[in-house]
Amino acid sequence: MRVAYTDSSVLVAIALGEAGSKELGVRLSDFARVYTSNLLEAELRAALAREGVPFSRRQVAHLRWVWPTRSLGAEMAAILRVGYLRGADLWHVATALYVAPGPRDLTFVSLDDRQRIIAARLGFST
Repeated sequence: MRVAYTDSSVLVAIALGEAGSKELGVRLSDFARVYTSNLLEAELRAALAREGVPFSRRQVAHLRWVWPTRSLGAEMAAILRVGYLRGADLWHVATALYVAPGPRDLTFVSLDDRQRIIAARLGFST
């Protein structure tokens, strides 16, 4: 079964109809499950509000929310050993590691080059 984690950049691009957004939507639909952090909803809502675009629950209905039951400090430390990420980006990659401690079992989908580089260094497909 193909499983992915997506960060906010992908859903923002799709919601705003940015170049390549249709292809991103198709790519996400190819996965049996798509996981994300609840941070995505905050970032998506903020981006849409900034652009004057209404939020719809349909935009996130296909996602599986990850609610960590503990600190992600161990995941963050592992990430920072392979490269630097800013706070929200660090949280997304740490949440993906929480979902799939064996990163080869999960594809990390992002439009952020730095996140993709770090995710690949950790063993995620990107």
